Amino acid sequence: MNLDTILQLIGLLGDLGVLVLALRARLFRITPVFCGYVAWCLLNDVLFFFLVSKYFIDFAPVYFRIYTAEMVVDSTFQFAVLVELGWAVLRPIRASLPRRSILILTGMLGVAAAIIWPLSAQMIPVAPTLSKSWVHFFHLQQTVAVLRVVIFMALAGFSQLLSIGWRNRELQIATGLGFYSMFSLVIWMIHSHQTISASHSYHRLDQVAVAAYLCSLLYWVYSFSQQEETRQEFTPEMRNFLLAMTGAGRRTQHQG
Repeated sequence: MNLDTILQLIGLLGDLGVLVLALRARLFRITPVFCGYVAWCLLNDVLFFFLVSKYFIDFAPVYFRIYTAEMVVDSTFQFAVLVELGWAVLRPIRASLPRRSILILTGMLGVAAAIIWPLSAQMIPVAPTLSKSWVHFFHLQQTVAVLRVVIFMALAGFSQLLSIGWRNRELQIATGLGFYSMFSLVIWMIHSHQTISASHSYHRLDQVAVAAYLCSLLYWVYSFSQQEETRQEFTPEMRNFLLAMTGAGRRTQHQG
């Protein structure tokens, strides 16, 4: 059994552990998309483990077609998770927000992704043989990874203002995503100065990225096995600021 197989098996167990604990903690009540994403990752890992270990089609065309489709779905899922995280952070005032608020939040993240898009182009690996489609898929992954790091840093940096702590699920989810994403970005930046022909060192770095993801899974397993801290209410100043951003504050004043 080689290292890749060991990492795959640990990943399967980690995904299963996170999903079971998330369901036990009833995390689907506040972050159903995240729970769905973990289930997707588990099914996806089972599929790839079966294909690679049973049929040895690591580089067969069918493998690449499946992987390409998986990359698109995965990136879309992750963007939805980030929108959900932002929406979950607003739990204390969501009842006061207009219905369009989640669309405003989605638009804000979309604008952030558009700003990140040209910057993430600098991290595309050097590979003249890659098709334009593959370049675009790598570009999409990197953009979402940078966005995950930005969201994590924003939540951690403004945690006091947002009334969330390390024992709140929102910050725990963001921390796991941010930790893995930071490792991935560093590895992608190194890859951008490598050629895929340097297969040994290239693959070792990919294994480090997988190990970083496993660390995030272990962190979630530990975090979700603990009792969540009760969410605190926003300060009056922060509450008024957030309501004003969506126009809810002006609506309340008008009704008053």
